[in-house]
Order: sequence, then structure tokens, then C-alpha cells
Amino acid sequence: MSAVTYPSAWHAAMDFAVAHGVDTVFGLPDDDLVPLRALEGTELRMVLCRDQRAAAFMAAGHALAAGRTALCVIGKGPAAANVVGGLVEARCSSAPMVVLASGTGARTRGSGAFQELDQLAMIAPVVKWAHRVDHPDRVVPAIERAFLVAANGAPGPVYLELPADLLDVEVVRDRPWRQPRAQYPTPDLEALAGSLVELRAARRPIVLVGGGMRHRNGGGEVERLAERLGAPIFATASGRGCVDETHPLFCGLAGLYCAEEMLPLWADADLVVALGSRLEETAVYQPGFAAPGVPVLQVNLEPVDISHERPGHAVIGDGLATVRAWLLDLPERAARPELLERAEEPAPTSEWAQRATAANRAALARVDAERERVAELPGIHIADLLRVLDEVLPERRVLVQENGLQDMFPYFYPHWRVAAAAGSIVPSEQTSLGFGAIAAAGVKLAVPGSAVVAFVGDGAFGKLGADLEVLVEQELGVLFVVLDNGGYGWLQAQLDKAGPSSYHFAGRPHGTAGDRPGVHHAVVDDKTRLDKELRQAAAACAAGRIAVVEIPVRLDDVAADLTETEGEHA
Repeated sequence: MSAVTYPSAWHAAMDFAVAHGVDTVFGLPDDDLVPLRALEGTELRMVLCRDQRAAAFMAAGHALAAGRTALCVIGKGPAAANVVGGLVEARCSSAPMVVLASGTGARTRGSGAFQELDQLAMIAPVVKWAHRVDHPDRVVPAIERAFLVAANGAPGPVYLELPADLLDVEVVRDRPWRQPRAQYPTPDLEALAGSLVELRAARRPIVLVGGGMRHRNGGGEVERLAERLGAPIFATASGRGCVDETHPLFCGLAGLYCAEEMLPLWADADLVVALGSRLEETAVYQPGFAAPGVPVLQVNLEPVDISHERPGHAVIGDGLATVRAWLLDLPERAARPELLERAEEPAPTSEWAQRATAANRAALARVDAERERVAELPGIHIADLLRVLDEVLPERRVLVQENGLQDMFPYFYPHWRVAAAAGSIVPSEQTSLGFGAIAAAGVKLAVPGSAVVAFVGDGAFGKLGADLEVLVEQELGVLFVVLDNGGYGWLQAQLDKAGPSSYHFAGRPHGTAGDRPGVHHAVVDDKTRLDKELRQAAAACAAGRIAVVEIPVRLDDVAADLTETEGEHA
């Protein structure tokens, strides 16, 4: 091929993005505007945010929902500082994204230049790879490496700095772009053999699915594995949407969010098969996890993501490839009663599988009874709201959540179930306030054919701020269900438990949509209007409008499972 000459490093980066299949860029460039000029004439959609923090959250949401690398463009100095929270969320959620940032040029670095900051030192600890390009000859390989690192191994964020020196210097590419596709390494045969021994020896196994299995179970292989093992299926919060939660063996979330009916299963388990989970604190929170000493068979792409707190085999490799290898060796029609005999429809016949399905039915019955109870009470309860949302929304829907007080309600299965056609996006264990409210925009762009609902508190919704106008401009059609308790409900609830105090976290609402142009807005405090108002809001979203439905709620309206939860686990 003949050499291609670009007028700047930014033009080279945008050409690569187009060749790599990127369709959307999130960001807020600085006042040199070269990144925007580089976008002109391309097919890339620019989501011009009001705040760099929002750009990073939207990019992370897009990456999680789409399963491919997102691109974020920012300026330098304070702009780089503003994306750190989003990069932390992306790293902990394994969201592949590349942040392209401006930076101080080499000629003026160290001279007190305007907005000069050691951006690499600040950002390197929270990303997979951070690099500054100081010569035009290094631009092409650096861009390729950034996207390769973001997508491979455990996916995550990468930071690439293009200093001011490269704004008006030509960059030459003398070869075709190398396309860094995501690769999923096959596990080692010896590790597989050891893991199969552990699987066959188990009599009461549990399958736990983490966020590392996102977009890696399209064929239902995990459900088939559970059927052959006769094993209950659990998910971590970030692993929701990886399996069909209407499957009879699905028993909800592990750890902090485990339903009470499922606790005896964890107490009696003799093996946990953890797929794509780092086993962070909330996932192993007692009593919603196996007792200490119970082996955990872990499968992860990266050795650093293997927990060494418990015994059990470790398989380094792709979760889907590992499950498929196990399925080849586990009998289709098990000889032992401890394993399931799989027919056209799952027919759990082992005692362990029967216990799982019985616990699932008991949890569903409890939630149904709770819905019937609150339906007779005055005011809107969150159980009412989740029931109506389930009825109003189409099967293709994604619930994007926060992690406050009332908005934590759907974490507790089966108050909300994520069926095969649906999806779920939650904050990582970092739970940055406002992540879900803002990330919903990126989610909607990633899955335009799905209804996207941000289920958030008023404090989190307030963090969207001026970037609500961005959603209006982009006609994204996100439905915001805002639970308005007038403040930081979780903090107030913890304060109330501790006794009298002069502090008060609840009070005036943090932020509402009001009468903003282009926003369908309703305040609903009468449950007889709930169905009608949510259907109208959903219709507005289908037409490309933003809809905000505010629901006044009480501080004491929390999931029963949450009443014993204390302190920082919010």
C-alpha cells in the first residue's frame, strides 16, 4: 500500500477508530479543537458531553452493553482528573475503553505550562496501560496497542496521551492498520483435567457467574452446565444478564444480595464453580456464600483476578471455552443421581437440584405475597413500581442501576428478574454515585433496539446535571425512574440506626427534570396512575425523547433482605 499521511495524531486516531468499527465517540475536547476537526468527515457519532466525568461513565456503559471497546476523548489537566472516577469504574467492571487525552508538549513540560499536570502518574494506577506519545513515528503503534490491550485479557480501560506537540505535526502510516480483535485464550489441558476431577467429585455444587461472563454465554452453555451438574445458578451483581434468570435453577445473587430462601443452599454446598468473578467482598459476604474451607473452582482470563482466599482449582482462560470443554466431558445423560438428566426441558431430578428449584419457588412466592400486601396500602411502594415496570416494558430491556437505598431494591432477586432477552448494568464494587444515571446514555447507544431504564435515586439523578441536555440533543430515549426520598437515603438510614444526631442527609430533592424542553416529565404519587404514566413515558422514549418519572418514596420502604445490612455495604 502507499503511505497515508495524516495532518495530526488525532486524525490518525480517528481513522483507526473507523477502521476498527468504533461508531461513537464520547467526550469533551479542550479548546484547540483538533480532535473535533479530526472527527469531521468521518462516520463517527460524537456525543459532546458537558463534563468529562459523564463522558467516561457513558463510554463505560457503552462498552459494557455492546461488548466492544468504547472511545472517550478529553482535554488535559483538570479534564484528565475528571475522568479518574470513570476509569476506576471501567477497570473494576472490566469495561474495554480507550481514553485519548491532550497533554502538555515536551518542549514546555516542567515549565509551569497552562494546565500542566503529571497525568500519567495520576491515571496509570487505575488503568491497564497508560502511555504518552512524544514522537509522530510512535503514534500508529501506540494507537494499535491501546485498543489491543483494552480488549484482551480481562478487558479494561487504557489511557493514551497525545501532547500538544502532535497537534500540527504530520503522522505517516506506511502499512495497513493492524486490527486488534478480542481473543479468548483456551485453558490449559492439565488445568482442565484437574478441574473436571473436582467437578465430578462434587455432590452439591453451585455455579456462580460473574461479570467476566458478560457476552460469553449467548448459547446458554452455562445453563446447560448447571443442568448436567444439577447445580443452582447464582450471579454476582455485575454478572446479571449473563444467564437467563427465568431458568428454574437460577437462584438469584450471591453474597450481600442473597435471598433468604437460598441461604441453606450456600450452607450445604461442597463446591463453588466461579466463572469470571474476582470474588470481591460483596460477592462472598456471609451467609450468602459457601463456608470457609469449601473449595472454589475459579475460571478467569487473568491470573491476577484469581482469589487466593479459598482452596480449589484455578483455570486461567476463557470462561466460555472452559464451560464448553467441561460439557464435552460431562455426560449428557448422567449415570449418578447427583447429576441432572437433561431432556428437552430442564427436568431437575436430583435432590440437590430439587432443593434449588424449591428455594426458587419459595422466593417467588414470598415476593408475590409482598406485592399483594403493598398493593392494598396507600402510596406507591417500590414493590408496586417494579411489578408495573415488569408489565410495561418490552422483553428487550436493560435496567441500569445505582446502589443507594431504595434503588438497591432490584438487586434482591426475585424482585427483579433478568430474562434471556433482557440486560442489566450495575456499578462495579466502587459504586460511584451517578454512574448508572449517566452510563444509561452509553447503554442506549449500544443497544438502540432495547428499552433502557435507569432506576436511580434523586441524589444519583442529580449527578447527571447539565448532561441531561446531551441526552435530549442526541434523542437517546432513556427512561429515568427517579426514586425521590429527598436526599442521600442510605446515609440517612445508617444515621437513624445509630441514634439521635444533629446531622440530616435527607431533605430537599437533589435534582429533577422540571419543565426542561424535550423531556417528558411526570411526578407520580398515586399508584392508580402508575401504569398509565409509565406507559406514556415508555412511549415517549420509543419516539426518542427522554422521560423522567419521579416517584416520591419513604426512607423505610426498603427490601426486607436489606434490613440487616450495615455500614459501607451500600
